[in-house]
Amino acid sequence: MVKPTERRVNYGVALGYGITDLFGGGAFAIIGTWLLFFYTTYCGLTILEAGSIFAIARVIDAILSPVMGYITDNFSNTWLGRKFGRRRFFLLLGSPLMFLYALLWLTDMGYWYYLGTYLSIELLSAMVLVPWETLAAEMTNRYEERSRLSGVRMICSQLGGFLAVSVPGIIMQFTGKDNPFTYTLTGMIFSCVFCIAVFITWWCTWEAKDVHQESDFKVDNHRDGGIVNHLKYLFLDLISSFRIRAFRLHIIIYIFSFTAMDVFGSVFTYYVVYCLSGSTTLVSGWLSIAAFASVPGTYGFMLLLNRWNITPSAALRLSYGCIFCVLAFLFTVYITQTQVPALLFSAVFILLGAARSGLYYIPWNIYSFIPDIDEMVTQQRREGIFAGVMVLTRKSTVAIAIMIIGLVLEKAGFVKGSSLQPEQALHAILGLMIFATAALLAVSFFATYKFNLTRETHKLLLKEIARRKLGGDYRDCDDRTRIVIKQLTGYEYDQVWRGSTAPGREIEATATK
Repeated sequence: MVKPTERRVNYGVALGYGITDLFGGGAFAIIGTWLLFFYTTYCGLTILEAGSIFAIARVIDAILSPVMGYITDNFSNTWLGRKFGRRRFFLLLGSPLMFLYALLWLTDMGYWYYLGTYLSIELLSAMVLVPWETLAAEMTNRYEERSRLSGVRMICSQLGGFLAVSVPGIIMQFTGKDNPFTYTLTGMIFSCVFCIAVFITWWCTWEAKDVHQESDFKVDNHRDGGIVNHLKYLFLDLISSFRIRAFRLHIIIYIFSFTAMDVFGSVFTYYVVYCLSGSTTLVSGWLSIAAFASVPGTYGFMLLLNRWNITPSAALRLSYGCIFCVLAFLFTVYITQTQVPALLFSAVFILLGAARSGLYYIPWNIYSFIPDIDEMVTQQRREGIFAGVMVLTRKSTVAIAIMIIGLVLEKAGFVKGSSLQPEQALHAILGLMIFATAALLAVSFFATYKFNLTRETHKLLLKEIARRKLGGDYRDCDDRTRIVIKQLTGYEYDQVWRGSTAPGREIEATATK
């Protein structure tokens, strides 16, 4: 019988795995692009009320996603986990629950209804996305195959984003641009798509549940017990994950770049409608062009990393540079009030879509290698913890961005439902979309210069992990590998592989006091 990690990941398997990102990318692309506008235009909520829904959801999710990661890491100790898989069980459970997404898009239901439905989607996404995120690291340890999984999933994510902005535009052609049923019908269609996508992923994927390595330190034995003991280990695992240097840098790059795109996406509708006096149909058309360009753009970045061996950091800087150019163009259009030909606008959004695909693809490609770095330090496979942190931060970027945007626009005198806005509100819209986005991207841009994970350094890391698993002596490690491990983990070589000051040892020592 072929072991899970010995199976080959072809493009068919990668597609089966990645199709769930139609939900991960599409659901939150719709939320980021349309939900604030929908709440304030058709549901009778003020911007402050709508923003509070996202803020409350973040407080709950700050606990929920990491807890879900911890649960999936330890779910194999239960009967359900042994029978259905510690990760894939939650995909099977979540598939029919996707129809909850349609309930977001009903009008005239009141504040508490909208709060409850949005919280239900947060619960559902944590239950599905956290265990799903771990599967790429479990299904294979080959650099090319993990990159394939990450690349195909991001193509699916970009496709989900394309559908998120284009489907409402198509529906508007039949229902009218000011008809709230456009969004209700959109929610119903996407609920069906998400249900099928998650089920396909459950059917096509596998887990490495028969190749876990026995550690010299039986940390898991201490994890039995009541809820208080489990919460203690959850907290310690979360804290220790940030002690991995590559993960800290990765989170900075990830949070700031994704938040930048969330700010841009949430304000862009207001920019077109109020600053350029355009329509929501125009918004859908331009964003559809960008989303469509993201699909070949993702494949292009896959080639940069895998065929031409460009480092992830250099590829990210290329992506950021192109987005800076787009922001400068949009700023110039508003300031000069220039009538730009439609063809030029289309070219700019093709550039935006292609550049944005690299911003989305590369951090998620990098993520699948972080558990390997952590294993070098702790001798544990903690994909669930890292996935929990990643999903938490991703969903947080959407909600925090929308909440801040709502507060800024409210302070700037934005008038709900009015076709004309005061000049101060227009300046706030422009400042958020151009300068806030650029500032966030600049943080990620400079962080890439310190990030050292490449194909070569990953190979050295895996080679050393394999050597130590076979009983190799730590004194036999060569100087080059020692340097690489210090750059990736933040620890001296003598401190890793459950050395005296490594995070895994600290967890064990702290929890058993």
